[in-house]
Amino acid sequence: MDRQAGNGNGGPPPEHRGPDGKSASRRSTRFKEEKEYLEVTLDVRGDGDAVAIHSVKDSSGFEMSEAALLPAATPGSGGLSSRLKAELRRIASVKKPQPPTVVPARLDRSMTGARQALRGLQFLNQSVVTQGSWPEAEKRFNRLAVDGLLLRSRFGQCIGMVGSDEFSVQMFDALARRRGIVAQVLTKDELREFWEQLSDPGFDAKLQTFFDMVDKNADGQITEEELKEVLTLTASANKLTKILDRVDEYTALIMEELDPAQLGYIEIATLESLLLLPPSQAPSGLQVPHSSNISQLISQRLVPARDANPLRRGLTAARYFLEDNWKRVWVMSLWLAINAGLFAWKFAAYRRHPTFDVMGYCVCVAKGGAETTKFNMALILLPVCRNTVTWLRSRTKLGAIVPFNDNINFHKVVAGGVAVGVALHGVTHLTCDFPRLLHASDEAYEPMKRYFGQTRIPDYWWFVRGVEGITGVIMVVLMAVAFTLAHPRFRRSKLGEGNPLKRLSGFNMFWYSHHLFVVVYIALVVHGVCLYINRTWYKQTTWMYLAIPVLLYAGERLLRALRSHGLTTVRIEKVAVYPGNVIAIHMSKPHGFRYKSGQYIYANCGEVSPFEWHPFTITSAPGDDYLSMHIRCRGDWTSKFRAIFSQSCRPPAMGQSGLLRADFSSMEHNTKTFPKLLIDGPYGAPAQDFRKYDVLLLIGLGIGATPLISIVKDVLNNIQQKQPGHGYADEDDAPFMTKKVYFYWCTREEGSFEWFRGVMDEVAERDAAGDVVELHNHCTSVYEEGDARSAMVLMLQALHHAKSGVDVVSGTRVRTHFARPCWRDVFKRVACDHQGQRVGVFYCGDQKVTPELRRLSQDFSHRTTTKFVFHKENF
Repeated sequence: MDRQAGNGNGGPPPEHRGPDGKSASRRSTRFKEEKEYLEVTLDVRGDGDAVAIHSVKDSSGFEMSEAALLPAATPGSGGLSSRLKAELRRIASVKKPQPPTVVPARLDRSMTGARQALRGLQFLNQSVVTQGSWPEAEKRFNRLAVDGLLLRSRFGQCIGMVGSDEFSVQMFDALARRRGIVAQVLTKDELREFWEQLSDPGFDAKLQTFFDMVDKNADGQITEEELKEVLTLTASANKLTKILDRVDEYTALIMEELDPAQLGYIEIATLESLLLLPPSQAPSGLQVPHSSNISQLISQRLVPARDANPLRRGLTAARYFLEDNWKRVWVMSLWLAINAGLFAWKFAAYRRHPTFDVMGYCVCVAKGGAETTKFNMALILLPVCRNTVTWLRSRTKLGAIVPFNDNINFHKVVAGGVAVGVALHGVTHLTCDFPRLLHASDEAYEPMKRYFGQTRIPDYWWFVRGVEGITGVIMVVLMAVAFTLAHPRFRRSKLGEGNPLKRLSGFNMFWYSHHLFVVVYIALVVHGVCLYINRTWYKQTTWMYLAIPVLLYAGERLLRALRSHGLTTVRIEKVAVYPGNVIAIHMSKPHGFRYKSGQYIYANCGEVSPFEWHPFTITSAPGDDYLSMHIRCRGDWTSKFRAIFSQSCRPPAMGQSGLLRADFSSMEHNTKTFPKLLIDGPYGAPAQDFRKYDVLLLIGLGIGATPLISIVKDVLNNIQQKQPGHGYADEDDAPFMTKKVYFYWCTREEGSFEWFRGVMDEVAERDAAGDVVELHNHCTSVYEEGDARSAMVLMLQALHHAKSGVDVVSGTRVRTHFARPCWRDVFKRVACDHQGQRVGVFYCGDQKVTPELRRLSQDFSHRTTTKFVFHKENF
C-alpha cells in the first residue's frame, strides 16, 4: 500500500480557522493499492489535540461517509479498509512535533540496534534458502503430508526450522492470519505461498512477517501483552532465563522506545519509521568499522587453485608441514633413531650369541624389544617431571628448539613405544623362544645348560612360574590396566550409562591406576636382574637406564610434598559458586610465589581426598595480590569439593555475581573453620609464551577461558605499567612485545558469563576505547544474528545496552554476540589489520575445534604477510 501525504498539490498544508476560532491546518493523505485508492482530508486544530475528518473520496471522486468508511473489521482482515483504520488512528494520535532536543536523541540511541535486528532478518536458515531450494521443501512436504495436507505441527520441519517447534507454529499462525486461513493444515500451494514470503529478501516482507507474528489479533496494533508474549517465546527458544525472569521490565523498555507517544500500542508504520533511521544517526559505538585493507585481503588468493603437478603439490605440502612442525619432527626423528639403534645393537649382539643356534632370530627380536623397553621406561618419566620441564622452558633457551608444550603428547608417544617393545619381547619369547627351547634335541640343548640348568626344562609353564615369568605377567597386566583407563573414553567418562565398565571411568580411576607404575618399576628391576641368560650385574643394563630418571622423578615428588605441606601455604579469602557447576576460589598469595599468566597449579583438599592432586589454571594475573582459580565441577572430586565449600556460602548481596558467595576475610567468617587447601606449582603451559607476540588472538570455549583471562589482565597491567603514574610491578623479566589482544569466548549457557563478570567489567572500564583489548563474548545457545528467532533478543539487547550500558545476556558491559563466530572471518580481520606482524593464537577448550583453528593459522600464515603461530590446550 502506497501512501502520499500533503495538501494534494505538493505544497505545505493550508492554514484556516476552525469553528472555535483557533488556527488549524488541513492535511490530505492518499491511500493507494493496485487500482484502488482513497483520499482522506483531515482538519488538525489548535495544538494538535483535536483532529476531524474533513472528507473522504474514492477514485471516482465520490465522497464517502465516515460510517461507511470505518466498519467493524473482521479478524484476519488485511484489506484497504482495515489498513485505513489503523492509519487514521495513527494520524489522529500524532501531536505537534516536540523540540528536537528530546525525540531525536531518544531515537538516535536506540533504533539502530532494532534496525540491525530486522535488516538482516531471516525466517529460514541460509543453508535452506538457496537457488532451487523450493524443490527440496516440496520433497519434505510430500514426505510429511497426510492425504496432501501438511499438519500445523510439522510446518517447522517442512521449512527446515528444526528444534524450534513452538516458534515455527507461531510463524504458521501469523502467515495464516494474514490470508484468512483458519484450518490447522496446509495444501502444497498454500505452503508455496508461505515459502515465498518467508524467503523474500525484501525489507518490507520481512517487516510485515515480523509484525504479524507479534500482532496476534491482526488489528494492526502490537499491545504490551502481545509484545510480552513474543518476547517470552523468543527467550525460551534461545534458552535465556535471565530475560524470562525480567520479561515485564524488558517489555516496558521496548514499549517505551517504540511507543514514544504512550498510546499503549505499536503500529507497523511507527515501527518502520524507526527501523529506517539513516546510518548517520546510528551511535558510533554500534557501527562496524571499515578497514581499507579488507578489499586487499579479499583479493588475495587465500586458497589458491589446486596445483596440477602431484610432485610439486606434495613438495609444497611437505614444506608447509616442516615449517609448522620442525620441532616435533627432529625430536621424533631422534627418538626413533635411538630406538632403532638400540634394537639393531641388541639384535646384532644376540646374532653372535650361543643361544641363537637354538632360538634363532626370535631371541634377537625379543632382546631388541627388551632394550627399547628399558630405554622408553626411563624416558617416559622425563616429560612428567613438571618442575624440571617448567624450569627448562622458563629459564633456558631450549624452548626455541624443543617443543615443551607437547610434553604430555610425547609422554603418550613413548608409552606407545613401551607397548611395542613389550609386545616384541613377550610375544616372541612365549610363542617362539620357549617352544623352540623345549623341543630342542639333547645335543642342541647342551650349550643351554649354563643358562637354564643341567636338567631339561620339564614343561612350558616352568617359564611362567619363575621369577622372570611372574614379574613379566605383573608388568603386562598393570600396564594394560593403566593404558586402558588412560584412554580418553575412560578418563573423560564418555562411556554410555549402560556400559558395565562405566564405574571404572573418570579421572580418579585414571589417577589411581597410573600410580600402579610404582609396582611396575619394581617388577621391571627384578625382572632385569633375574635374567636367564645374563646374570653378571654390570652387564644388566635395566638399573642403569632407570637410575637417573627415577631419582629425578622421586626428587620431584618429594619437592612437591614439602612445598605443598609447608613451603607453600595458602589462606582462602573468597569463594563464589556460579551457574554451570563452577566454583571460584580466591587465596592469599604465598610469599615468593612467582608465576606467569597461563600457568597452572595442583590443588589438594584433605576433606575430599588426602591423596588426590588435581591441576587448575591460575586465573589471576601475576601483578595481583591474590591467587584465584575457577573449577568446573564434573567428576567425583570436583563435585565433592564444590559441596564442601558451598556449605560455608550464602546468597550474594546486591550487585554481586554468583549463586552463593563467602568472604572469609570479613568479620562474620573469622570464627569459622574452612577446609584446608594445599597447592603445588606453578607449572608451565603453552599460554605462558604469549609475551613474545605482537598480537594475541585468544580463543576460549567454556571453562577453557581460564588461562586466557589471566593473560588479558596481565596485558592491561603491562600496558598500564608503561604509563607514568602507575606502580604495577611485573614479575617476569622477559620482554613484553604484545600491543593488541583479541579475546573470543564462546559458551553455551548465559550463566557462564557470571564466572568472569568482574574481569569483563574491569577490562571494559580500563580500556573503554578497545585500543588494547577487544572482548567478544559469544552465547552459542542463541540463534545467529539475523535469524528470526533471535531478532527480538537483538533488538532488546541494543535498547538495554544503549540505556544502561549493560548487556542483557551477559550482565556485563561487553556486548554479547550470538552463535559461534566464523573463524575464517576472524582470522581475515586480524590478518588485514596486522600485516607483517606475528600473531600468537592461543586456544583452550574442546579438541573438536582444534583442527579448524590450526588449519586457518597455517592457511593465513602461508597466504598473507601475517604470521599466525598456533598453541592449544585441550581439557
